Amino acid sequence: MKIGMIGLGKMGLNLAKNLNDHEIEVYGYDIDQTIKGKVEESGIQFISSVDELLHQLEGETKTVWMMLPAGEITETTFTRLLSKLNKGDRIIDGGNAHFEDSKRRGELCGKQGIHFFDVGTSGGIAGARNGACMMVGGNKEAFKEIEYIFRKINVDKGYLYTGPTGSGHYLKMIHNGVEYGMMQAIGEGFNLLHHSEYSYDLEKVATVWNHGSVIRSWLMELMGEAFEKGNIDEIEGIIQSSGEGKWTVEEALRLQVPTPVISQALMVRFMSLDQEKYGEKLVSALRQGFGGHTVIEKRQPIES
Repeated sequence: MKIGMIGLGKMGLNLAKNLNDHEIEVYGYDIDQTIKGKVEESGIQFISSVDELLHQLEGETKTVWMMLPAGEITETTFTRLLSKLNKGDRIIDGGNAHFEDSKRRGELCGKQGIHFFDVGTSGGIAGARNGACMMVGGNKEAFKEIEYIFRKINVDKGYLYTGPTGSGHYLKMIHNGVEYGMMQAIGEGFNLLHHSEYSYDLEKVATVWNHGSVIRSWLMELMGEAFEKGNIDEIEGIIQSSGEGKWTVEEALRLQVPTPVISQALMVRFMSLDQEKYGEKLVSALRQGFGGHTVIEKRQPIES
């Protein structure tokens, strides 16, 4: 079988290698043409345009797999593919698209007889390369035709057909919300240990907690590896977010379902981006206003 992979970043390229390992012929395209050499060193055929990519898939039902960031680039690529694919062809979106966008794209594909699959992809870079976890939404009968692909490239019991279009990305959205909460709890726990009266070896703590304890996990393993590197003090305390945590909280508000842990984890990420801390300054000014509490004035730079 042939697959065209659009988007050869860290996830896309490793997934292409995984597919290639399982005797699936992969043709790859990325807007960044400078990565051609790196891609071809991996045994993936690098194609210079979307049109040429589709030409390489001629002779059988075309299957195009997008691994792109959510937003404009995914929408533009999808629209282009929709105008060029034929009835029976397939589009797989393995990026972190919003499930409502996936539902709309699935409906547009259905009008032309094209099969659309929204695939929530977990497991990180290592998973994409060696065995991922995938949640697949789309037409059930059409999925059966390509299910063997997911059986090959995921870990044992690591893929799930989730239902109609949108359900795969919806499930991945909630998965990422849970991930936010778990990471926040781990970070807070180790922060408390860091400030405690005891001189714990935090790398060893992460190791022992990951052997037999009820909180053992891959995240705990990664925490241990982070301490092992010994560069925690060199990392800025800014936590970026992909947007899926925000979508999860928005969905919780829509359904009026309480998600206090996930919501607070998202707020902490937003707080970490606030370099100016203007809100905190205002609260300090208010405390001084009503209670005469001392404020800490910002130090002026010393002139040399």
